[in-house]
Amino acid sequence: MLLEYFHFTRYIKPTWYFNLKPEAGKTPYWLDYDQLEENEKQIAIYDHSFDSKGAALLDASYQAWNRGIISHDQKKALSVDKLTEKPSLADNYRFVRKYFNPAWSIYILMIRLITFHNPFKELPAFFRGTKTGRTNLFAPFHKHEAYASYDARILKENPSVSIILPTLNRYKYLKDALLDLGNQTIPPYEIIVIDQTDNPDKAFYDQFPQLPLKLIFQDQKGQWLARNRAIQQSGGAYILMFDDDSRVDPDWTAEHLKTLEYFNADISAGVSLSTVGAAIPENYSFFRWADQFDSGNALIKRAVFEKVGLFDRQYDGQRMGDGEFGLRAYLSGFLSISNPYGKRIHLKVSSGGLRQMGSWDGFRPKKLLAPRPIPSVLFLFRKYFGKKLAIYSLLNSVPPSIMPYKFKRSKLMLLLGAFISIFIFPLVLFQVNKAWKLSSKMMFEGDKIEWLN
Repeated sequence: MLLEYFHFTRYIKPTWYFNLKPEAGKTPYWLDYDQLEENEKQIAIYDHSFDSKGAALLDASYQAWNRGIISHDQKKALSVDKLTEKPSLADNYRFVRKYFNPAWSIYILMIRLITFHNPFKELPAFFRGTKTGRTNLFAPFHKHEAYASYDARILKENPSVSIILPTLNRYKYLKDALLDLGNQTIPPYEIIVIDQTDNPDKAFYDQFPQLPLKLIFQDQKGQWLARNRAIQQSGGAYILMFDDDSRVDPDWTAEHLKTLEYFNADISAGVSLSTVGAAIPENYSFFRWADQFDSGNALIKRAVFEKVGLFDRQYDGQRMGDGEFGLRAYLSGFLSISNPYGKRIHLKVSSGGLRQMGSWDGFRPKKLLAPRPIPSVLFLFRKYFGKKLAIYSLLNSVPPSIMPYKFKRSKLMLLLGAFISIFIFPLVLFQVNKAWKLSSKMMFEGDKIEWLN
């Protein structure tokens, strides 16, 4: 809905899950300000500065979404009948200035002028938008205060949770991860470890006799091959995804289960806290709809896999296989909650695991002449969002990726990377063209989604 009306968001958030409409499901994601409770209206604030009522209603709905107002009541849905008066050009610039860095509005203006949009319309609308101050999109947020005292029935019913834990050359970190799993207040039904180490130390596991371990030693390396195989052999009603370079609190499993019941959801998408890479997002501190899926920290009802399939093997050795699964589940109507209490510390160690198999992230290849982004990233974008939005994603993601991963926290360094990309444009173009061709090959091959037996 957002992309249809505030269409400038295609320049900033071109491949956001919620730009697409789920095929099924009756839970409203976009709420009508007029139908909110009074305390909710203090969180999603109606902005009278927009030219059209449609823009003001959608703006309030966007606030409600981002600030964690969650409802299953279809009567609260924002109806398209109320959006007949669409946002003006100035409203679009105003919306961008309100929630995003001012540099984005300049970027959008440049793109639109270069693509032959009427400057006599664009420039006045742009300058009207500059009068709008920046608003914190994540404050105030809905606190869901009843959650703390909620007595979850599921925690008393001995739920069967299968924990999926792939590992590769990380016994040092795997030990701590297994110890954490052994300390859970809700004991796991089973812990399926998929060991892909070249010469596995099978005796390593003898030190955990108290754990319900199921060991799979896999010669062929592949993160989605490993997870799919483990899920196929699992017996739990709930599948809990974990990584070998992670630490969790004793109530980790319990908080995931409680969240599923409290919000009547299908997926509890835990947050990952790290001291490496980008800063911890502000919205990780409260419940909200999840717009990403982390295969290192998520609890999924088995029924989700039964309907949408397992992970797509096209992403083995590459990136965004978890993002693709999360998007597929969303499009099938399953509900996913971003869970601040189902948190993990992600150590992001520099050796072993996916670091050994691929790259630090989807846009930073390890080698100079390697494709940028990783081909699977473009495969995902092109498959679900189309060519045009995939190109917009390249425009706003590739230039900052010139700087190494360790600088993701620095906006100044990312901006520097964007300037550097201009001077090394032939190299960047070569990398992107290579990624596009390889993703085209993947498009021709189609997905390789496996299914539960």
